[in-house]
Amino acid sequence: MANERGDRPWGYYLVLIEEDGYKVKKFVVRPGTRLSLQRHRMRSEHWQVVRGEASVTVGTELVRLGPGGTIDIPLGALHRVESVGKEDLVVIEVQMGTYVGEDDIERIEDDYGRVGEARENPKK
Repeated sequence: MANERGDRPWGYYLVLIEEDGYKVKKFVVRPGTRLSLQRHRMRSEHWQVVRGEASVTVGTELVRLGPGGTIDIPLGALHRVESVGKEDLVVIEVQMGTYVGEDDIERIEDDYGRVGEARENPKK
């Protein structure tokens, strides 16, 4: 649903557009915070940093990105992003897959005690 906002302990996300097979979001990560180490079973993601500095983990690779930097998150890959600069990290995310619901998250590690909160069986 477009314009859906989700507040999270690390910041928030805003859905810009969602249609069958894809979703585009903006997410904002406050300095010094990070998302869960997670993976998705039904979607891949492409991230474009538009503001701030990011430290991104994809699998065993650690990449530093600034404004204009991009990275692809393959289907099923473990990933996480941390805001490592002094200002908010702003990322545009394009999700593509058979299902792009927020419950397609498997959290492996989480700074906020949310491991296991996502549904085990998202819609197929």
